[in-house]
Amino acid sequence: MSGVTLTLRALHHGERRLEKELVAVADRHRTEHEVHHVATDLARWSGEHADRIADAARAYELDLKGGTEEKPGEGLLSAVREKTAELLGHRPEPGLLLLRDLRSLHLAAAENSLYWEMLAQYAQAAKQDRLLALSSDCHPQTLRQMRWTNAMIKVLSPQILTSL
Repeated sequence: MSGVTLTLRALHHGERRLEKELVAVADRHRTEHEVHHVATDLARWSGEHADRIADAARAYELDLKGGTEEKPGEGLLSAVREKTAELLGHRPEPGLLLLRDLRSLHLAAAENSLYWEMLAQYAQAAKQDRLLALSSDCHPQTLRQMRWTNAMIKVLSPQILTSL
């Protein structure tokens, strides 16, 4: 397995993981409307990124599509998350949980950002225009995911941490 295939595999896995985490955070913090709606939109970006990576990986004889998994946010687990969010919506502990979730999302997006950068550098060196275009299209959205989590942490930290 080559370095580029390892990078594609890691990036695909990272985008799928971030997609699932974003959906889980949106469900868990349903009462925080901005978090819920923005996280849902950002999850869609990661899903699209993963699909595009899987398509690009075929040129390297790498099958990243896998089996038919349950889509993030569907099924029994989503219903449990939703009910938990409703029950915990007005206690101080959800604030700490939200900060922890935002931190986790930020770190996952940062990891993906590094892989996008590695892929772009490889694509430039190897003159792989398709991979360079993929990185150029997707990496800015990953950076936007990071900016959102960072901004939310800056806004929410003072009020959550001082209210304990």
